[in-house]
Amino acid sequence: MGRGGAVRARNGPRGEGGAGAGPCRSFVEAEKVKGFARSRGPFRRSATRLASTAGAETTSTISTSSGPPTDAASSLEFNSEEAYHDHLEGQGKLPLGFRVGTDGLRFVPKEVPTEPSDRWAAVFTRNMFPGAPVIVGKERLAAEGRAIQAVVVNNKISNVCPGGDGEGGGASAGVADSESICQRAAEVFGLEGGAGAVIPCSTGVIGWRLPVDAICDHLAPVKAKMQSASLYPACKSIMTTDRYPKMRGTEVGSNGGRLVGIAKGAGMIEPDMATMLVYLVTDLQIPREKMRELLSKKSDASFNCISIDSDTSTSDTVLLLSSGKVPLAEGDLEDFEEKLEAVCDGLAEDVVRNGEGTAHVMQGHVTGAPTSALARKLGKGVVNSPLFKGAGGGNDPNVGRLLAVVGRVMGKKSPDTDVSNTRISLGGHVVFEDNTFAISPEMETELFDLFKLPCLSFPRLGTISTTTILCGI
Repeated sequence: MGRGGAVRARNGPRGEGGAGAGPCRSFVEAEKVKGFARSRGPFRRSATRLASTAGAETTSTISTSSGPPTDAASSLEFNSEEAYHDHLEGQGKLPLGFRVGTDGLRFVPKEVPTEPSDRWAAVFTRNMFPGAPVIVGKERLAAEGRAIQAVVVNNKISNVCPGGDGEGGGASAGVADSESICQRAAEVFGLEGGAGAVIPCSTGVIGWRLPVDAICDHLAPVKAKMQSASLYPACKSIMTTDRYPKMRGTEVGSNGGRLVGIAKGAGMIEPDMATMLVYLVTDLQIPREKMRELLSKKSDASFNCISIDSDTSTSDTVLLLSSGKVPLAEGDLEDFEEKLEAVCDGLAEDVVRNGEGTAHVMQGHVTGAPTSALARKLGKGVVNSPLFKGAGGGNDPNVGRLLAVVGRVMGKKSPDTDVSNTRISLGGHVVFEDNTFAISPEMETELFDLFKLPCLSFPRLGTISTTTILCGI
């Protein structure tokens, strides 16, 4: 297909009954979603195409030293691109203990805390050919008590099994390149933890060798441009094929803490433990083990439930880092969990709507499946179906394609499940129930109008387990 697709899923509350309570009852419903706004229309944070900055490579640095919640998960409309960027400036107010600096160069955003912090968590791609930075990051994560002071991020080259001269190619050469950059970052910023306190991240072309010397040469200018006002410069500088920057921020806890997240990603988006670059920073003193538990949980319910093109990247990472500058009070941990979910959900939605070639967005909601795993497979099967995505992209409400893919997935993944109670609706119109299509000429006219909208909401599939899926076409 000429257009990309994206899907987002989130586990929800269980319905009545249980796995043994009788036949599986499926319910498919579509609801209209705020969606893609053309550049000449109302400006929407999660939808409008922005001029890509993929050709301008920069370096950013975040470093740590010793109001009311914002719209972390909402969709707002803006009258202009300038108004959108002004809004992000405010959203990006940094948590205590972090600084950001940027510098024009040929490569790499950079994020650095100046004091070691063992309060951090990360999840990585499950692709079996991971990039060298993922290999290094996993080693850092597995090291007991490892404190992190910096995250070095480059775009344009993903450092996956690179070829080249010198030490040769392959994963070992890529790891050596990543470690060289980490070592130089530690020297430039005077990090007491050395290279081991730096996490590298790379995204871009697979198979190319990193320009290590060029990256290292441009780390020093960043140090002179550090500021602690906003994360926005880093948000812009990690973009590649992204059409617009993606950032969500909110106050958290009762002592004025902050949680801010930025994301990069527009292609190779069907996450399986992160297929994009996402950086979340907070100043709240969240215990390390709790951070790791929550990041895994919230990533699984947000980033792992979206798809643009059903491909899993080799290199990408979701990282949560705390400076620990704001103490926890009673109830703050629960508030942090809620806000982390909102920020992750918002960034996941932004990535979907920003997908390469995306002109429509589909949302699927699956309930009633015997298990949450089956609910997710069913939802993703629908939104990743080339025929069904083609119908959406072509503004054709072909309900037969929807029924066919539901039947295919159920036949392959759960052939013994009773699907006689399956119910499917689009745009609030029931189109299939009691094993019979329930459509009319009038309904078809309304469905055609629905499919002409830039943002579509497709299946709501109801069962015991619930999964919500957002897909861009």
